[in-house]
Amino acid sequence: MDVQTFPFEAMASRCELRLALPPGVDAGVDGAALAKLAIDEVRRIERSFSRYRADSIVARINAAAGCDAVACDDETNALLDYAGVLHAGSGGLFDITSGVLRRAWDFGRPVLPTQAALDALLPLVGWRHVERADGAIRLARAGMQIDFGGFGKEYAADRAAALLGAAGVRHGYVNLGGDLRIIGPRPDGTAWSIGVQDPRDADRLAASIPIASGALATSGDYERFIDVAGTRYCHVLDPRSGMPVSHWRSVSVLGPLAIAAGSCSTIAMLMREDGLAFLDRSGMAYLAIDQQGQCFRKDV
Repeated sequence: MDVQTFPFEAMASRCELRLALPPGVDAGVDGAALAKLAIDEVRRIERSFSRYRADSIVARINAAAGCDAVACDDETNALLDYAGVLHAGSGGLFDITSGVLRRAWDFGRPVLPTQAALDALLPLVGWRHVERADGAIRLARAGMQIDFGGFGKEYAADRAAALLGAAGVRHGYVNLGGDLRIIGPRPDGTAWSIGVQDPRDADRLAASIPIASGALATSGDYERFIDVAGTRYCHVLDPRSGMPVSHWRSVSVLGPLAIAAGSCSTIAMLMREDGLAFLDRSGMAYLAIDQQGQCFRKDV
């Protein structure tokens, strides 16, 4: 059974599907149709939930901040429910209203925001200001925003993999910018070997992880960051201070679903030195690398 690769771009990331197609499926015709099914789903989720698209439900919710409630469909409400669970489970550190802090942070220029700029935005951060009732959501303060970017790619990877599995694919994976959902092992039953990038050397791997099922997601300080006077400031922001976290270079988590693995890795980043205990409590396997380059690994 041949493994076919289908590269594409979505969610500002390089993505790919690797699929061993079911018997009787022609890779050149039906295989492309299966790939399109998954890619279309990823792009549907991007259209629906990107805060950068004026026609998305997220953009409509943000535009109505401080005004009227916005009715949401079942899928949006399910994601909002999940955001609430993450907020509670992280002690408030995982907060989808913290995306508004990007108004102060520009990771394209090595310039720190002023404290005044952060102070002006921090009152707009807080899940407690999100009002939900009767399938609708209202952001209580004008200028507030929500952002599903903390788990959007992972959710899309899970959805794409589910569609492929329902279509009969039993071997392969969905890779959205390094966040992976495994559909099943290689055709010969062996695990896929997935490389985890060294957070300080793009040409090296920190580890290769065998994975035959589940998902692997990584959060780190090396994809979007600025360097100011020798100090690295990454895009993972503490909602309490508006400042980037700095304890971990990267955290990779192996979980049952991409959305669970990705949420866990991000929360561990946000928890800083307490992140390791959180990872241990999660019951999931992980590889965490701190700022001194020391690796902490747990297999399950």
